[in-house]
Amino acid sequence: MQEEIFGPLMPILTVEKLEDSFKIIQSKPKPLAAYLFTNDEQLKKNFVQNISSGGMLINDTILHVATDGLPFGGVGESGMGSYHGNSHLMLLAIRRPVLYRSFNADASIRYPPYTTQKQDY
Repeated sequence: MQEEIFGPLMPILTVEKLEDSFKIIQSKPKPLAAYLFTNDEQLKKNFVQNISSGGMLINDTILHVATDGLPFGGVGESGMGSYHGNSHLMLLAIRRPVLYRSFNADASIRYPPYTTQKQDY
């Protein structure tokens, strides 16, 4: 992995300790978005405090882009500002949206296997 991927690929890197994953992320250019899936409250807190990214979403993906009022854009090499909602007025401010979701009451239609019944929706 040498550059950002904009497509239907998700590289997976394995680590011995969770802390090693933070070091890998911090050693690379800042990502446009960062996603974490966990119910561990301390891990959520550490992730938000220690990982720098454009947007951040806990327990979901992509929704931060479609949520009205949250800025969209990156930091460092991953973006040039925030262009969503009223954020265009704050182009010189560096704000990072963080959206938390729980796993409770999540619609199974969003996830595989995509059965005929799910496709009929």
